[in-house]
Amino acid sequence: MRHDSTHAERPVLLDPAGLGGQAEATFPLPSLARLHARGTIGWWGRVRFGSMHGQIALGTLLAASAAVVLFAASGPSVLVPGSTISFPNWEAGPLHGLIGRPITNPTVIGLGWSALLLAMLAAWGVVLASARSLSMRTIAACVLALHLILLLSPPLQLNDVFNYLGYARLGALHHINPYRGVIASERHDPVFQFTSWHNLPSPYGQLFTALTYPLAFLPLSAAYWTLKLLVVLSSLALIALVWRFALALGRDPRVPVLFVAANPVFLMYEVAGFHNDFLMLIPVLAAIMLMRAGRDRAAGAAVTIAVAVKFSAVLLLPFLLLAARPARRRVAILTGAAVAAVPLVAVSVALFGLAQPNLADQSTLLTDWSIPNIVGLALRTGGTPVLLKLADVALVLAVILLARRRGELLVDLGWATLALIAGLAWLVPWYVVWLLPLAALGTSVRLRWAAATMTVYLLVTFMPAMAIAVSRTGYDPMGTPAGQASLNLQHRLAQGRTVLPR
Repeated sequence: MRHDSTHAERPVLLDPAGLGGQAEATFPLPSLARLHARGTIGWWGRVRFGSMHGQIALGTLLAASAAVVLFAASGPSVLVPGSTISFPNWEAGPLHGLIGRPITNPTVIGLGWSALLLAMLAAWGVVLASARSLSMRTIAACVLALHLILLLSPPLQLNDVFNYLGYARLGALHHINPYRGVIASERHDPVFQFTSWHNLPSPYGQLFTALTYPLAFLPLSAAYWTLKLLVVLSSLALIALVWRFALALGRDPRVPVLFVAANPVFLMYEVAGFHNDFLMLIPVLAAIMLMRAGRDRAAGAAVTIAVAVKFSAVLLLPFLLLAARPARRRVAILTGAAVAAVPLVAVSVALFGLAQPNLADQSTLLTDWSIPNIVGLALRTGGTPVLLKLADVALVLAVILLARRRGELLVDLGWATLALIAGLAWLVPWYVVWLLPLAALGTSVRLRWAAATMTVYLLVTFMPAMAIAVSRTGYDPMGTPAGQASLNLQHRLAQGRTVLPR
């Protein structure tokens, strides 16, 4: 990332510039001075966000991340799933035992974690408001420091990193097709005690699974750290793509980079959870950039790669085709996608036969505050199969309507991605990461507000403090027949192990 000199500028939340230098509208923070003149907010009208505020907010993100990682590495806790069963030093990392264990009460830990998340959310807002007063060098240094800190963390809130390794070892070492067999088939493998989905055939794309196969031949500790390093480097690569894309659009890259990289869900759930979404998002952004550069066959190949990592990336294809004009460019994109599919299909068939990722089971599971479950609760039914089908229909209709209007690619794809996230029965916080780069780079202010709102919603509803507060009211969002059926299925898929924290 290049260094941009710091310069004074009226604070704005997001850069309004867009494709081809076109702007939809500026997106300033509410005019505090104007509100003060109306007598609505008192002394807050004198607040201005500048370089000092931005540096303090970045420091808050760094301090909060370091505090979480230090505590999580210090010993078993509710922050690290399964750590009360097994928590070896190689999983805890080099910070293990660096501090004592002053707090062991799960409720207190959950409330502390929630408070830090809220502090990071506020810091994200201040960082965005002061982004134009920060140098690119400062931003880059902070992003690198955050990733280094999080690399040292054990996996937070979910242990998918071990599920990835479990499926890799299932196929590469035990010669059981991970799309037909289950991790329960390798009970004597050392990875088993760290995994969660014991009776779930792999839901991950064939390319991702094939890429993890070599890790199966490493000692488990080495494979774990290799995969963690791959995730962190992939996150940095995605942020670098956002930076480069912003420059290609003639945009100041500071706000788009911070919109993604300083987002607390991005940091605490995606990076510190060591999830594989970056490996899908990198080819998604690359496909859009390649299409803009006229490299249509390469763009089509990138789409195929993204879909081979996670099937949800298929949402990109119709919007990419609509944005490519004239028709010969669409043919080139489809040709590139088909050519790239040939070796990928060959590898998939060689390793997995005709088996496909198991998306059916996961698509029927509910989380407490997924939008279908919320709608179902309002109807006193919970997230029933009928509602889930209706959510699928709503997504298709949204894609058709967005395609018909033929707007900006990044914006239309962003709204479609938001519709996809909102319609998921199994909604978890890090899925908002699919939306963040599109919202950061697109010209739609409304889309950026929607992405910020979804971030707040997911962060708040998945905080332990939310679960504690709701439980004290005696209300159970999973208390419907549909919710109970989902919980029963989760327990069967986990085969008696504790699954996701609720």
